[in-house]
Amino acid sequence: MSYRNIMKSSRRRSREFALQGLYQWQLAGTDPETIARQLSDAEGFNKIDGEYFRLLLTGAVAGAVEMEQRIAPLLDRAYKSLSPVERGILLLAGFEFEKCPEVPYRVVINEAIELAKSFGGTDGHKYVNGVLDKMAMQLRAAEVQAGRN
Repeated sequence: MSYRNIMKSSRRRSREFALQGLYQWQLAGTDPETIARQLSDAEGFNKIDGEYFRLLLTGAVAGAVEMEQRIAPLLDRAYKSLSPVERGILLLAGFEFEKCPEVPYRVVINEAIELAKSFGGTDGHKYVNGVLDKMAMQLRAAEVQAGRN
């Protein structure tokens, strides 16, 4: 096991599993409860924040249609042309921006970038970063401005 894996927080692991769940949901249409049950048998699941994982997975799925509509204008291509991993990361981060105000916007973006580096395409993290910077200005404008001042 690498040093980096040892240092992962339970929240980061929760996001990783939630992203896996969103990937499965996008490709197979499986409901979040079934996905959560299946993922609970996976190696490392016992090291996550289970409550946060369920909040992320069920919340991102429940709000996906509205979040897709929010994300689409921020893109330089069609939403459906993004990889399922990139879509999942954007849905996850968008949910955290909207519904988890206790998580600083910079943490949301940094965690999304790490997910994209681990699970996405070669430069996917750069694309995710650009989209989330724009989304943060919409969903967390006051927090972003306060950070710049």
